[in-house]
Amino acid sequence: MKKLVLFAGLICLLFSGRCSFAQEIDPHDLEKMQIMEDSMIVTIDSAYEAYMPDSHIGYSERFIRQLVKTLKIPNSYLFPFNKLKEKINIIYSDDNAFRIFNWGVDMSEIFKRYYGAIQLPQETLKLYGLSDYSEKIGKGVEDSILTGGKWYGAIYYRIMGQEVDGHKIYTLFGLNESNPSSNKKVLDPLVITDSTITFGAPIFGYASRNFPKQRVNRFVLEYKKGVHVGMNWDKEKNVIVFDDLVSQINDPNRRNTFVPSGQYNAFIWNNEMWNFAMNIMPIQELQDGQAPKEEDGK
Repeated sequence: MKKLVLFAGLICLLFSGRCSFAQEIDPHDLEKMQIMEDSMIVTIDSAYEAYMPDSHIGYSERFIRQLVKTLKIPNSYLFPFNKLKEKINIIYSDDNAFRIFNWGVDMSEIFKRYYGAIQLPQETLKLYGLSDYSEKIGKGVEDSILTGGKWYGAIYYRIMGQEVDGHKIYTLFGLNESNPSSNKKVLDPLVITDSTITFGAPIFGYASRNFPKQRVNRFVLEYKKGVHVGMNWDKEKNVIVFDDLVSQINDPNRRNTFVPSGQYNAFIWNNEMWNFAMNIMPIQELQDGQAPKEEDGK
């Protein structure tokens, strides 16, 4: 119990006192949450590993009911779910304004569905459920703005907050593997208000393929299945760095043929938007026997 109280206190201290509610879980409630966490682990294991893929959805829905019941316990935001986070993704925003629970289950040998929920740090539960809308978006993935719990499903690995017109917008870094022939790395803006959440915003200095005079509301890198493509924050350069992609068959309409070119592009935050920068680390064309030069002459 003392360890949990210390954990809660440190979280609140590190994030400038955002945890305004009681910084302690009642011992009886703590015991209940630990027991329920063990039950959730059994259920999510079945959602991943049950022999019949058709049953994965049922187990996942059972897991959702268990999760919501657990989160309704007072001060549940302070419970770290140390066991459960080895099974599903639990990630906090960089300012601790919320945390996201999310996971994906195989619907068949080639299709995957994503699940998620956003919890705010309150004594009584404030939770937004997420409904995977990726199959229905189609070609509008870059241009759509999703509300009412609709969400472009992904597993998130980083969340960064920025100020735009005095309001906080969070850039979510995610991976979607639901397509049988391609994967997608996604930068998805999130706005949270007292009553709703919105995914998608024109904060990227990058033109839409469908509407060239407009900015995209969501940046997507789609590429060939089985190929590694990077997209993450570079702390030293203070930019989002990602692989430049080219089609193996020289067909820009076949995104499932895209692979890294060896060059890297970036987004740089300036003037309240992510500005696109091409070829930030150019390929060096060397003669036979010539050694590559390091950046900055080092």
